[in-house]
Amino acid sequence: MSLLVILYFVNFIRTILIIAVIYYGIRLFTKYILPLIVDKGLKNMQQKMYDQQRETQRTGRREGEVTVESKDDKKNRDHDKGEYVDFEEVD
Repeated sequence: MSLLVILYFVNFIRTILIIAVIYYGIRLFTKYILPLIVDKGLKNMQQKMYDQQRETQRTGRREGEVTVESKDDKKNRDHDKGEYVDFEEVD
């Protein structure tokens, strides 16, 4: 009977230690490592935005100007698809 109590107590202590290690591991990760990862991500995003701004300034486009760039140079499209018919609703 005392062996059973000792084994139960050892397993209980081991479970408490595992929970404590996981808790402090997560706490240390969120305190030290997570801010480094977020900071690196923000710096990367900032650099991309800076590069995009420089590219926009270099091309000479005005703010709000819209251009359509197409990979396909189809100037002669098929006009045999039909014609547009304007309709009115009838009550």
